This record gives sequence, structure tokens and C-alpha cells, in this order.
Amino acid sequence: MKGTLVLTWFLMVCLSKVTVQSQYYSQSLPYDTKAVKVTHLHFFLHETLGGKNPTAVEVAQANVSSLPFGTLYAIDDILKIGPEDNSEVIGNAQGLALMVGGNTTTGVMYVDFGFTKGKFKGSSISLFSRNPITETEREVAVVGGRGKFRMAKGFALLKTYFLNATTVIVDFNVTVIHY
Repeated sequence: MKGTLVLTWFLMVCLSKVTVQSQYYSQSLPYDTKAVKVTHLHFFLHETLGGKNPTAVEVAQANVSSLPFGTLYAIDDILKIGPEDNSEVIGNAQGLALMVGGNTTTGVMYVDFGFTKGKFKGSSISLFSRNPITETEREVAVVGGRGKFRMAKGFALLKTYFLNATTVIVDFNVTVIHY
């Protein structure tokens, strides 16, 4: 025991004498002020529930009740210029929606809206927000983006355009602030 204490004391003294050599590399760059851009987007989200090619599917459900509370959905919805089925496809919305309201009418959504055509091809905006789905008109937050929408923030005004048992069409008016 005495030998162990002496060895420990000796190692601590030796380690305290060792000079730690480290180098932190950082390159400071001058701040480049870029003009803030405000972009207004208008498109329609088309969601299919069930059928041969659903765009929203249930992936998990809490087993505590028969209510949708705690139900998680994966979505891969289509973005189109108009509400019609034959409207031009401009991208897709991929993400997750979680039913969180005890009244089962509120969801929390994380969705990335990727654009595949036009001026914003290859860019996307990210929404992460509470979504009271039974309200006809609602607002959700834009929390980020990539490509031409890098460092995006803003909001989206949603309005349910059409709703039945198998189809949901939502009108999106999005204001994006980006650089």
C-alpha cells in the first residue's frame, strides 16, 4: 500500500512538470456583410393517405390509448405549382410529423421542402413547428435552409385547400429571409 502511494505521488509530481504543447488553429476572416434577401414562395403540398402510393405513413404509435396522441408519421409529399392533379411538380416535402395534442388535433412537424425545378432547384427550406392541423389557416416557422436558402428563417402561412379521407392539399405561402 505504501509503495502504491509513493508511486502515485511520484507520477503526479512528474505529470505536473510536463509542459502541455497544444496549438489551436483558427483563421479569422473579415465579416462580409451580404444583402438580406426576402423571397415569397407559393405552392401546394399534395399528400396521399393510404392507397397504392401513400405519401404519408404511420411509422409508430404509442400503445397507451386508441387516440392518435404519440403517433409518428413519415412523409414524402409532392409540391406542385397548383392544386390540380396535373399541376407541375416542383419538389417534395420530406420529414416527420408527430401527433402531440391531447385533443389529437395538434402536430409537431419537421419537414424539409426540397425544390427540384426552377430558380431554386437544389435548394430547400426547413420547417420545424407546431401545426394545429384542424385549423383551416395556420402559421408555421421556417428554421433553416440550404442552397440559395442558406441561413433561412421566416414563416409559412398554410391554408387547407382540400381535405378528404385519402387526400390532403395544403396551400403554402412562404416568406423566407435569407442571404
